[in-house]
Amino acid sequence: MLFVATFLALFGPSCAVAEESTSAPVNKPVKPQQQLSQIRLGYLRAYAPQLALSVLDVPPRDEGVVGANVAIGDNNTTGAFLGQKFTLDVAEVKPDADIIPAFKEMIAKGILYILADLSARQLLSIVDLARERDILIFNVGATDDSLREEECRANVFHTAPTRTMLADGLAQYLIWKQWRRWALVYGSHEPDKLFAEALRRAATRFGGEIVAEKEFTDTGTARRTDTGVVQIQRQMPVFTQDFPDYDVLLVADESEVFGTYVAFRTWSPRPVAGTAGLVPSAWHPASEQWGGTQIQNRFAKANGRRMLSKDMAAWTAARIVGEAATRTQSADPGAIAAFIRADDFSIAAFKGQKLTFRKWNWQLRQPIFLGDGRSVVSTSPQEGFLHQVSELDTLGIDQPETRCALK
Repeated sequence: MLFVATFLALFGPSCAVAEESTSAPVNKPVKPQQQLSQIRLGYLRAYAPQLALSVLDVPPRDEGVVGANVAIGDNNTTGAFLGQKFTLDVAEVKPDADIIPAFKEMIAKGILYILADLSARQLLSIVDLARERDILIFNVGATDDSLREEECRANVFHTAPTRTMLADGLAQYLIWKQWRRWALVYGSHEPDKLFAEALRRAATRFGGEIVAEKEFTDTGTARRTDTGVVQIQRQMPVFTQDFPDYDVLLVADESEVFGTYVAFRTWSPRPVAGTAGLVPSAWHPASEQWGGTQIQNRFAKANGRRMLSKDMAAWTAARIVGEAATRTQSADPGAIAAFIRADDFSIAAFKGQKLTFRKWNWQLRQPIFLGDGRSVVSTSPQEGFLHQVSELDTLGIDQPETRCALK
């Protein structure tokens, strides 16, 4: 008993530098002859190669999956002493494909915990099937607020932040800096418009003012060719010329059509923020605070690159299952699900504080990192933004505003 408790305190993955573990201590060691209990996780992802305006911003082929794999290794470090073995099965489909066959194939293997890196449409196609089979889904990719609101489900936990959380994190910093007048440029695709709407909401919520806005229409030009770059460079000053005086230019371009080409090309010399310039995210590859160096080094040693937001969302999801199995000393899915849903559940994720779920929609509370391509500029919630329950609830849709009715 003493040995296992000492091991967890010294080497448990959630007890790493500057991080605290959760809830009750483990109180009995595994017997050497005890058969291992296998806890199988699945990773369902929609993938197709993506273009980006800069080759430096092209997402890694293994984004997200390797974060989950690192967490599986962390889980097995402790699980080996408790008679538990964690595995990860990965299935991949095209972004517009039917996900149901891959989902059914996973559950046929006995997988009861699925990390979903899918579009909102694909995720919604399997959530009710999963609920009928008592399968827990962890959304590690989709930022759509609708998945936590009108389309929320009791068996879906969200470790990826929402667009409103990202927008609120950015807005708090701009207000803290007294940069209150914003111009907004947004793309013509649906994700761009959804993030633009989140920025408008954040302005209303925190006292910012959007003094002007314009839509940048995607005409399908070859944006990374020489002619494409020249065209954008000539367009952008004219496109922003007639804006009234503003402090910051906000960009909503999740579709990677024009955002990278905004900074240093505007008519007026102003900072840029949003999907370009100062970018809000769930994690930053340069983060080293709160034990971040430890997870970054382990991740880089295993994968040859730094950790990105989706890697952290997947790592956190897999660690939540591992933490629950460790603390309950059980592979029983009912016990693991009950532990995750308990009032005192929390998870340490190298973000300066224990993270908890919002009980009304199962969104993970978490700080939002604000960074450029090189460093972390700040972390929200900002000082002075208070809340009666948790300052993290100043980010995103709060309980009095929610339209979620869990089913």
